[in-house]
Amino acid sequence: MRALILMGVVTFFLMEGTYLLAADKGNPIIDYQGFTKQVEEVGKLREKRRISEETFLGMIKDKKTILLDARSGPMYKLLHVRGAVNLSLPDFTEEALAEIIPTKDTRVVIYCNNNFKNEPAAFAPKAPAASLNIHSFNALHSYGYTNVYELKPLLDRATTKIPFEGTQLKQQTLNATPLPIPQSE
Repeated sequence: MRALILMGVVTFFLMEGTYLLAADKGNPIIDYQGFTKQVEEVGKLREKRRISEETFLGMIKDKKTILLDARSGPMYKLLHVRGAVNLSLPDFTEEALAEIIPTKDTRVVIYCNNNFKNEPAAFAPKAPAASLNIHSFNALHSYGYTNVYELKPLLDRATTKIPFEGTQLKQQTLNATPLPIPQSE
């Protein structure tokens, strides 16, 4: 019996020690080394999954594809690609992602601020290494999503074929709508 208990204790400490080696010291649920290893692995996959404007337009027409906007809620409301669902990157959890993405192999298409120029309010550019697409792609991979694609080019918001919607467009429409001229009797 003692041998069995001792074997259990030793196994626990070996497993716990292995777990702690993979994670940051002092916090077993943060793993920077695992993150950097994953970034290298995902980088190779990501390069194959970056798509053109035309491919993006074709993919988002498929009703089984999830078009994910991981920007903040206020920026999404201001202006987003028509048909996109919003889940801000800081809100990614297993449960939250499962609510909007039916399965781990569902096709997910992402875009970010750094895909659109000449739209400084809704799509303020980020530092290249801080681009939201990079972090979103990696985070989705961390949660086991295997069919992720990313809009590749930097497009001019004024000339792209990609359709948008949001409060900014509604306001522009209201401002552009001519008021009726009162008729004199």
